[in-house]
Amino acid sequence: MEKRNNIQPEEGQAEKFSLSKRLASFRYAFNGLKVLMKEEHNARIHLFITCCVLIAGVVLKISTFEWIAIIFCIGLVFALESINSAIENTADFISKEKNETIKKVKDLLAAAVLFAAIASAIIGLIIFLPKIF
Repeated sequence: MEKRNNIQPEEGQAEKFSLSKRLASFRYAFNGLKVLMKEEHNARIHLFITCCVLIAGVVLKISTFEWIAIIFCIGLVFALESINSAIENTADFISKEKNETIKKVKDLLAAAVLFAAIASAIIGLIIFLPKIF
């Protein structure tokens, strides 16, 4: 994996721990989150649904186990959406032309996000419907 500052440790030596480098990695991650929210419409939809679910969880006083399931689902969907967007951007950078293989990869990635979103919605229904009705 290429380092962002291009400084490599000498061969056979592990890179020394650096708090400033760890903090920088958080900056990169938060920048990725900002890019995701700014450029990906579906991520903004997921964010809106996430806010609704979190509010419902507080109002309906869901259990600790239910919170674990909800937080896991939210994390899974956002992680897959991020991976989907990263690979789509990489594919678009590599080839501006129509390419059937790239189309197949993008479709499979979209399907992965869809599966996670559907599973998350079902889990949400299992948790919230009995508390509402």
